[in-house]
Amino acid sequence: MSEYPFLDRDDHPSWSKLSPDRIKPEITIALERSEQNLSTIRNLEPGEHTFSNTIKAIEHATLDLNHAWGLVSHLDSVCNSKELRSAHNEMLPKVSAFWAKISLDAKLWNAVLSFSKTKEAKSLNPIDKRLLDETLADFRDEGADLPTHKKERLEKLSSDLAQITQKFSEQVLDATNAWQLVVRDETKLKGLPETAKDAARLTAIEKLGKEEGKKAWVITLQAPSLMPALQYLDDDELRRQIWSASDELGCSDPFDNKKLVSKILILRQEKAELLGKPDFSEVALSRRMAKCGKNADDFISDLHQKTLPFFTEENKELETFKAEKNGSDVCLLEPWEVGYWAEKLKKERYDFDDEDLRPYFPIQSVLDGMFNLVARVFGLKIVERSTVFEGKTSQQIHSSEQPVEVWHPDVRFYDLFDSASNKLLGSFYADWHPRSSKRAGAWMNHLKTGEPDEKGYRPPHLGLICGNLTAPTSTKPALLTHYEVETIFHEFGHLLHHLCGEVPHRSLNGVNVPWDFVELPSQIMENWCWERESLDLFARHHETDAPIPEDLFTKMIRAKNFMAGNAMMRQLAFSKLDLVMHRSLAKDPPEDMEESLQKLIEEYFPKRNTRPRTIAMRFSHLFGDPMGYASAYYSYKWAEVLDADAFTRFQKEGIMNPDTGHAFRKCILSKGNSRPVDELFHDFMGRSPDSNALLIRSGLAITSS
Repeated sequence: MSEYPFLDRDDHPSWSKLSPDRIKPEITIALERSEQNLSTIRNLEPGEHTFSNTIKAIEHATLDLNHAWGLVSHLDSVCNSKELRSAHNEMLPKVSAFWAKISLDAKLWNAVLSFSKTKEAKSLNPIDKRLLDETLADFRDEGADLPTHKKERLEKLSSDLAQITQKFSEQVLDATNAWQLVVRDETKLKGLPETAKDAARLTAIEKLGKEEGKKAWVITLQAPSLMPALQYLDDDELRRQIWSASDELGCSDPFDNKKLVSKILILRQEKAELLGKPDFSEVALSRRMAKCGKNADDFISDLHQKTLPFFTEENKELETFKAEKNGSDVCLLEPWEVGYWAEKLKKERYDFDDEDLRPYFPIQSVLDGMFNLVARVFGLKIVERSTVFEGKTSQQIHSSEQPVEVWHPDVRFYDLFDSASNKLLGSFYADWHPRSSKRAGAWMNHLKTGEPDEKGYRPPHLGLICGNLTAPTSTKPALLTHYEVETIFHEFGHLLHHLCGEVPHRSLNGVNVPWDFVELPSQIMENWCWERESLDLFARHHETDAPIPEDLFTKMIRAKNFMAGNAMMRQLAFSKLDLVMHRSLAKDPPEDMEESLQKLIEEYFPKRNTRPRTIAMRFSHLFGDPMGYASAYYSYKWAEVLDADAFTRFQKEGIMNPDTGHAFRKCILSKGNSRPVDELFHDFMGRSPDSNALLIRSGLAITSS
């Protein structure tokens, strides 16, 4: 066991040793080691530069820091505490400033330039040439060619952005945790599915104590609690209270993010101008598939126009349906009525309720079936390992392998092998259920990226997937919604991208690709959640192990694109909001950001009797990280076009066809950023993407009759 557990890269992290008091001293050591490594490169004499001592040395210089700070950031996401937050925030400015200095270091830049002109550089093999080119581009994009005074300002901007975006993220988490609705009269919960009621009772016991909690139900702003409440509760006033609290997130003291958002936009705009760009989208997108903000905006605007007729008609239908059922005049809906009446309409039109599927999606069955699917399609084998938490075995699996320590008793651990060779490709943790110390949403992250040594041996990759899915109750396993099943498949697609990577350079491996391509491996996995052949692998009734009955499956497929126009427009609105803020409003943030956004993207919002706020003040994708999805939220829709199109090959050749699966693994999953990603897509499909694929899949393509 290393005396510095945050710096130990040889084995799985010793989570129990990663205490907040170790963060400052060990991150300080990591910073010192990184600085020493960079000094070695700076001190090379002219003519001494080689690929190994310069380009690879730069990539390797910060490995200790990358690893240690990655662990700190991960713990901040899943085990947030006052002590951890304090230690993280104390070191954040120093870490951010250090990383910002690398690309702005004149001696390092001269070393890279010097090597790029050598005979060796001119004769590099393609993958080494790719690393050189990407390194050159990284330095230039971060301001390596700028004069000293601009570099100094960029360093300060990077540090400020890191701290302010961290504060934004903390306030979203704190605001989410600060609100709860206690219900003591069970009649007020009429309409709420039993699964959601059971979960609300468990939450009440957790938050109010056993005695008081067993007589109450607590609804929170966590997605597994919030969504069924808005979808099913008959009590209109309760839905209004819950929706209003969600709408208010990030907009009021003590967790008001308005000033933080304006400050982040101002700093990003200043960064863009220092780099000679008109706005931040030109900084963020220059090396992504869209290339620039205008192309991203045009892409979103085109989808908006094609979706608008369906979107408008759907909302009229919903308003008419409510009026007919209530015997009232047709009028605009309240926002807290939309999910409720949409569920009623879907039930009447298709005789289908999402809750009808829940008994068929116990989480363990979903996971086992998904692992079976990737074994058949991609030639992979996944084996669960026993886990240990606080010295006790929390998941006992019969295996000869040693148990692996985890950060919470709910966390599971798995090894992933190539089926043909039985080679261990990588391992991963899975943490699926919500808790107050864990940030919202679902995500994948990489803890280690293996790289071949001199003898060609590549150590296994290590990753993780996290979510906030329906938790088990005292009487039932965790029974998921179909949307939650899609979430698991989505994040697992990201994980496969990481674990199947076979690129010999860490920074080009796995998910280190342009962000409008990174969602392809994740989103394509969701397609298997809709196919009968694949559903039968994992959709099994939690009591009988029976597959989904044919009549229920038929209803599910018929209802698949119900309100698809609204679903599409919701994501387009987020994308448009992002681009408007970073391409326009950042240049002179308005006094009332919300009012300006409402006016500028009015056509993207459904008309409601009470106007909902935009998501801006709680939009962690944009403002919870110095870069994140800023100017790039469009990436989800861009990659959906790619995944909808790529899956047509599986549909033609067989959705369980191992030859097609191996081709996808070879062309996409294993290649990372080793070549331009449009070439990788072309390798798999034999052509460029079909831009209509997404609209066709969503039932939003206008066809001639």
